[in-house]
Amino acid sequence: MARPRFLPDNFTLMLVATVAIASVLPCRGELGKVFEVLTSFAIAALFFLHGAKLSREAVLAGATHWRLHLLVFLSTFAVFPLVGLLLKPLFLLLITPTLYIGLLFLCTLPATVQSAIAFTSIARGNVPAAICSASGSSLFGIFITPLLVSLVVLHHGGPGSELHSIGKIVLQLLLPFVAGQVLRRWIGGWVDRHKIVLKVVDQGSILLVVYTAFSAAVIGGLWHQIPLLALGGLLLACAILLGLMLTFTTFSSRYLGFNREDEITIIFCGSKKSLASGIPMANVLFAGSTVGVIVLPLMLFHQLQLMVCAVLARRFAVDQARRQATVGPKPHRGEQTSAR
Repeated sequence: MARPRFLPDNFTLMLVATVAIASVLPCRGELGKVFEVLTSFAIAALFFLHGAKLSREAVLAGATHWRLHLLVFLSTFAVFPLVGLLLKPLFLLLITPTLYIGLLFLCTLPATVQSAIAFTSIARGNVPAAICSASGSSLFGIFITPLLVSLVVLHHGGPGSELHSIGKIVLQLLLPFVAGQVLRRWIGGWVDRHKIVLKVVDQGSILLVVYTAFSAAVIGGLWHQIPLLALGGLLLACAILLGLMLTFTTFSSRYLGFNREDEITIIFCGSKKSLASGIPMANVLFAGSTVGVIVLPLMLFHQLQLMVCAVLARRFAVDQARRQATVGPKPHRGEQTSAR
């Protein structure tokens, strides 16, 4: 039996189920402390495996396209937070101040890796450049996101007193990532051959963080603090944010003279935010009682960006096929086209 097209992907369904379980059966007391320890180990394992997976050769392959990477970098770490700040009056009409902090946190995150590359490939964009931009965004995000949180979130009502020390950030995020990069020479091949292991750790750690975070939030009265109307407003706020960033990346790439393949790469790498990095980072940067509310905008934005970008990727692919049928393939793109 074919899967209904209206159903979200399996991981999104697992996220929804995890939130539901945490709402009904939150972990308390000593069990809650055990889950906090497990979550810390899971996050460290996640960033270790991401470090071991990240190929330096893949990053260097597209690193020379500096204008494209600069635009993606600015879109991810400058324009996104700026839009979030400028639209504060509008967003506060739609959502609660606490959800707005979560929306600001979303704006500081790095871009996705897997989905940005996958959508670029489907749309027949510049895949090597997408690999470089997405991987670089994920790497630099470890340093830049905590800095942006301190500059952007704290000055606009964020829970500054509850931020964890920089030592915990280094211990849980940076140190495991660097260790994975150092050991890639010996374990990189095994990681590449067993991608299912990374997928299990990736998704498992996110589900564990979500369960632990929402358990603490539910115990603290999460669903009593957020009215149903605010959830509808949050969906609208996420749609506005995504629409503006898709518009910015599209027209800025055209204004700066990028070709169609590069434009596609800029759109998919510069308008997306990483759930895989965001949820573990939120768990490290914020106290347990606030994490559930902080990651709620990210979870909603993640699903929205997947659905919208899937539609865009198919449209771009059709358009690219028509262009190639009309003018023929470009010789210098032959290697990329065959790779797809």
